[in-house]
Formats: sequence, C-alpha cells, structure tokens
Amino acid sequence: MLEALHKRAQGADRISFGDFMDVALYDPELGYYRKDTRRIGYGEGTDFLTATASAPLFGKLVVAACVKLLGSAFPGEYEFVEIGAERGAGILAGLEHPFRASRIVGVGELISVSGPAIVFSNELFDAQPFRRFRKGPEGWRELGVLIGTESLSETELATPVPTEIPWPEDVPEGYVIDAPLASASLARSIATQAWQGLFVAFDYGKLWEELAHSAPEGTARSYRRHVQGNDLLANPGDQDLTCHVCWDWIRDALAGAGFKDPKVESQEAFFVRHAASFIESLMAAEAARVSRDKLSLMQLLHPANMGQKFQVLWATR
Repeated sequence: MLEALHKRAQGADRISFGDFMDVALYDPELGYYRKDTRRIGYGEGTDFLTATASAPLFGKLVVAACVKLLGSAFPGEYEFVEIGAERGAGILAGLEHPFRASRIVGVGELISVSGPAIVFSNELFDAQPFRRFRKGPEGWRELGVLIGTESLSETELATPVPTEIPWPEDVPEGYVIDAPLASASLARSIATQAWQGLFVAFDYGKLWEELAHSAPEGTARSYRRHVQGNDLLANPGDQDLTCHVCWDWIRDALAGAGFKDPKVESQEAFFVRHAASFIESLMAAEAARVSRDKLSLMQLLHPANMGQKFQVLWATR
C-alpha cells in the first residue's frame, strides 16, 4: 500500500486525502472495494450493514416505490440499472419484477445508461473519495497525507482551495469540512447521459448548511468489523472510509441536467409515501406472526434503526 501511495504521489512525499482514498478504496489490487471479499452483512469478517442486508424485502420495497414514482408510465418499458452493488448482490437478484430488464454496473466498470431507465444506487455516493479542509488562522487549508517510509500521518497542503465551495467564515479555527466533491461529479456524469426516467439514490448525507455549521469535526469516519472509527489512515485497504454526501450538490447536479424538482426524503418517509400499498399488504399477510419480513421492515423504517439515518434522493426526467 505504501508503494502504491508513493506511486500516486509521483515522487512527492504527500498527497491529498482524496487521492489517498482513491488508492485505499479503489486500487485495482489493494483497494478495499476491489477485493473479492464480503463486506456487508452480519457474518464473520464483514464490516458494516446497509439496507441490502434486509434482502429480499428491501428490493421488493424499492420496486413498489419505483413503479409508483413512474406514475402512468409502463414499468415494462424501463431498464433497472443498479450502480455500485456488491458482486452478485443486486437488490433484484432472484426477484420477479415488472421492468424490461435489470443489470448491475459494478465498481470500476464504465457507467453507461441510455433510453428509458431507472438508475438506482445504495450507498454509492458516500463511498466516493472526498477532500478534507480545515479552518486555520489564515483561512481554509486542504488536509493531505504525509507518506513516510513505514507510516502515514496528516499534513496540511499548500494547494489552493476550490473556489466553487461557499466557505463559511463564521466558524472557529479548527473547523473541518469533509467535502464530497467527487460524489457531485459522479451524479453529474450519470445525469448528463442520454436517458430518461427515474433516479433513486439511497445514502446518508446532510445539507450544505449543516456541513458548514453543525459538524465541526467533519463527517468522515472509518468502519471495520462493525466498529466506527476516527483513525482514517489506519489499515488502508482493509477498512471502509466514508463521509456524508452533500445533498444540495447532488440535487443541483440533477436539476442542471433537466431533472424535475429533485427531492430528498428520509428512508422512512420515502417507503411510507411511495410503497404504502406494498407495506399494507405485507402487514396484512403477516398479521398473525412475527416474521422475518416484519423484522426487516422495522430495521428499514424505524427511526432508531435505518429509517432516519438514511435518506433517499429521487427525481424524474
């Protein structure tokens, strides 16, 4: 990993945190997301949970919501494109669905969408490399990674900060902003392709006002063996790195590409509003017993579980 980081630094002794993340998560041989290991679930060796751990119910709920959001359109005209799923773990795997076809665009694969489509992702955008910035005596400075012979450490970089970010000046010295610029660029690259239909992204994030004024330590964290950590430089390639996405930036990327009124809802509200008929039929069918589906539904909807922790951005074009 140190050799790979030195190669990315092109002879320098430091790189931006975004470049460090890109190597640690996406290096073709060493990257956390490129290794052929199981990361999601309850089993030994897994690192975190997502809504996909509640399969197949999660997929059924998504299908019901997508059909409703498409309105009067015929769902059989649309291809369901899932971006960033684990190998062999798409949410429609083994499920009957009303769509024309379904396919997965895996990590490292070219994202290409055309024609009528539903573009779906679950925790795709929070997994993109982000850049770190800290307010200092002389203004905002970018944070990077100093690459030693045997270890890594945080350092400040002399690079100019991005002018497109509306930097808050009314925050104290030491305030940290983890800026998910790559997630906004990814949303833009997907949205500007020649397709029409429904965009649905499940993730966790905040509005810019919250990131700029209510998260003084930043939102970056690591996950390993279901333990959340703050040492972002430990175990590179063997732990997940993530930060909250900025919903404003992704919403702006969609609106700029012609999507109508992109909306952000809590995961709880999204399913209750757009998959209500399916939920009602499930509860009626399982009324007499405590079933796996009812337990999964509580995991996905209850505010103390995933219901409020995760949000959904959706829009049509």
